Amino acid sequence: MATPPSKAGTKGVPRQHRRQQMLDAATQEFGTRGYAAASLPAIAARVGVTKTLLHQYVGTKEDLYLACLIPVGDRLLDTIRAAMGPDGTAAHTPLRVLHSIFTALEGQREAWFVLYDTTLPTGGEAARRAAEYWAAIDRLAADGTAELLRTTGSTDPLDADALTYVWRDLVATLVRWWVKHPEQTPAAMTQRCARLFAAAGGLTSDGHSG
Repeated sequence: MATPPSKAGTKGVPRQHRRQQMLDAATQEFGTRGYAAASLPAIAARVGVTKTLLHQYVGTKEDLYLACLIPVGDRLLDTIRAAMGPDGTAAHTPLRVLHSIFTALEGQREAWFVLYDTTLPTGGEAARRAAEYWAAIDRLAADGTAELLRTTGSTDPLDADALTYVWRDLVATLVRWWVKHPEQTPAAMTQRCARLFAAAGGLTSDGHSG
């Protein structure tokens, strides 16, 4: 859930806390507007500081983006790995993973769009670092979906590849929906996903699935 801009200024604020205020404001700006449209003056205004002071604390626009990206990328990777368990076979893994993602993003849901920003300039450090996180998360998704299929007796690599694509888009779609419904807690979203998965399973229970 996005936090309203404080515009409280930073006079007398300890340096580390002031820097965190800037990163929180930048995460909101990048997450809601995208890297290309994000504005350093707008980020400075969210905090109540000058653009010059923002530069002194966090450097360039790309430096600032990276300072926002790395914490969310690391946090999501860690929480997904923990939810999957050491071998990806934890009970109810898809729901565990979703709950872990919702929990990791709660309080700063727009951080998801910092990680998955399609407006990053190609060839730069920002795009390279984001792509590394995408690839790492995709590898976890591939491992998890392959294990899920094995529990049903399927070892077809194309099934696994297709399900990985479906899972990746499903997670992104659920997060986008969640951002539009700030009243939904991580627990409520997990319960909703469980109901949706059960309903989706019922769609193929009449024997007409492929």
